[in-house]
Order: sequence, then structure tokens, then C-alpha cells
Amino acid sequence: MSLVLVHGLNKPVIKIGRMAGQYAKPRSTATETIDGISLPSYRGDLINGAPFERNTRQPDPRRLLKGYSFASLTLNYIRTLVENKFADFSKMDSWDLDFVSHSPFADEYHQILAQIQNSLSLIENLSINQSAHSIKDKVYTCHEALHLHYEQALTRQDDSGQWYNLSTHLPWIGMRTAQLNSAHVEYMRGIANPVAVKISAACNPEQLIQLCKKLDPDNTPGRLLLITRFGNQKIAEHLPPLIKAIQAEGRQPLWCCDPMHGNTSVTSQGVKTRRFDAIIDELTQAFTIHRQLDSHLGGVHFELTGEHVTECIGGARGLTELDLKRAYKSLVDPRLNADQSLEMAMRIVRLNQQLSQASSADAHNQSVG
Repeated sequence: MSLVLVHGLNKPVIKIGRMAGQYAKPRSTATETIDGISLPSYRGDLINGAPFERNTRQPDPRRLLKGYSFASLTLNYIRTLVENKFADFSKMDSWDLDFVSHSPFADEYHQILAQIQNSLSLIENLSINQSAHSIKDKVYTCHEALHLHYEQALTRQDDSGQWYNLSTHLPWIGMRTAQLNSAHVEYMRGIANPVAVKISAACNPEQLIQLCKKLDPDNTPGRLLLITRFGNQKIAEHLPPLIKAIQAEGRQPLWCCDPMHGNTSVTSQGVKTRRFDAIIDELTQAFTIHRQLDSHLGGVHFELTGEHVTECIGGARGLTELDLKRAYKSLVDPRLNADQSLEMAMRIVRLNQQLSQASSADAHNQSVG
């Protein structure tokens, strides 16, 4: 996806991933009731188990160590790939993973690879830069700082006296824990990591400004990331007032769009899913609104997997509700599969091109007028 975005947008892309899974899950209710039996809600593998059984739903602190172990294994695997030049341009043929052959965007993806290879050949023939084959392959991590016992245990003070969360580069909090007097906001305020807040329709401009002042009192560029997640039916109402409030205060957060979480729905069979068209619609509106208000959408946030899961409906291959039972593996939230992820990257590039062309046309018409 980052290759497609770098090529299509002609901009560097910072890759940040919650790669070890979602081990802590926020819940609105403390218990879950099935057939008259009430048990503690599943709160993620750091706390308890997903099966609806009395023993597995009991919180177990040993799970904190197990989660840490699995996260370490995953991140060490990623480090090994990066250190062994997994993203080396000279090995681009190995990037043609199996999922590409199943995607309706396969031809376009191959054209992108061919164009990049031709550019590298030109650079090599001109002897401009022999080290140009290496992509900037740093991969950063992120996750929701929900389980404070886990986060605090992995927070350390450096030689300058600043405190850093060493379990991730970018921790975030959601609206459930973003109250101004909450322990989560207090914790995030005290660490020197870049931090993020998921902003929903429940957040008003005044609350957002207060959060910004508390989490980023010095208005430092790069310190605070605002991840908006409204849903395609609510973004037009709620995003503009927040952008205007931030601009009026002269704040400098980085804006990011999460078109996944606000568009979660439940099928008639009780299966949690997301519709690809709704995801695209919110993303399109986010790009458009930011551009209209002279703001900048600096990032996108997706839940995805490289596996052939069937958890989100739609996309170029036309997955339906009937397909969900074929390969639904997530215990938490439905994810885009490999085909849908690649299509998403292509759509972002096309959307940016369309908006750029529209802006150029508007500027031309104004100059002529």
C-alpha cells in the first residue's frame, strides 16, 4: 500500500502499524448476557478470553506477560524482515504476493512496479546514486493505550528526564477514555511520545481545544495526532466545526481519517461488518472537507490484514453478507482483506488526483474571472 501511495502521491509515506493485534478492547458494558447467563465482557486477550465460558471470561493478570511475549515475537519478526532488506527495490518481484493475482487492480499494480524499475534503471545508467535501490523501510508501531497497567510498566525515563512509553512509538486514546480528568489523559500528558486521540461525533469543539491544550500545551508540530472517526453519515456535520476551532486557536495537530470505526454495522445474522462503499465515502468526504477549509488531511487509519479474510462487505470483488461466514477470523473488529487494502490505496491516489485537478480548474477559473 505504501508503495502505491508513494508512487501515486509523490510524497514520502510514514508506515505505522498495530501489527501484533488488538490485545485490549474497550467495551461499553461490563457484562455480556447470552441465554439468560451473564458473564464479564470480553475485553481483549490481555485481560480475558473470547469464548463465552465462565473460566475464560475471568480476568487473568498472567495474560499481560503472554501478550507482551507475543508482541515481542511479532515485532522481532518485523525487525528481521526490515534488516534483511525485505523492501529492497532490487527484489521487487518478491513483492508480487499471491493476493495481487486475485485483485482487479493487478494490472495497474504491475504497471507501477514496471515504472519504478524503469526509473531505477535510468538512475543506475546515469550513475547518479548507486544506493537508490533501498526504500525508506522504517516501520513504526502504534496501539491504543487502553490498559494503563501494561503501558505504565513499559514507561521509562531517559537521560534528559523525559518519560517515554517504550511499548510503542505512537500510543492513542479513544473517546471513552479522553475525558479531561481521566487517568488516560493524565498519563498521555506526561509522556514525550507523539500521541493521538480518536475523535468521534461525541466530541465538541470546546472539548477538542481543551484536549489539545492539555496533551500539547506548547503546540508542538508532530506532538499530537487527531484521528477522526465519524461515519459517512455524520462527518459532514461534525468535522468542519472541529477544523475551524483548531484553526481559530492556531493549533498545529496532524489530522488523520479513520473511516473504519464509524462505519461498523451488524448484519441480519448478527455479524459485525463494515461496508467498503461507506468507508470510501467517509474518506472522500474527509479529503474534500479539509481541502475546502484550507486544512490538510495528513494520514489515513485502516484495519487490514494480508490474509484472504471475508470480514468487510464490498470492494471490487463484491463480497456480500453471505461471504462473511466463509473466512471471518477477527475476534475484535472486521478488517479489510488484501484485495480491499490494495484497492483502497489505488482509490486514495485517484481521489487525490481528482481533487488536485478540481483545485487547479477552480484556480484557473478565478484567475480568468
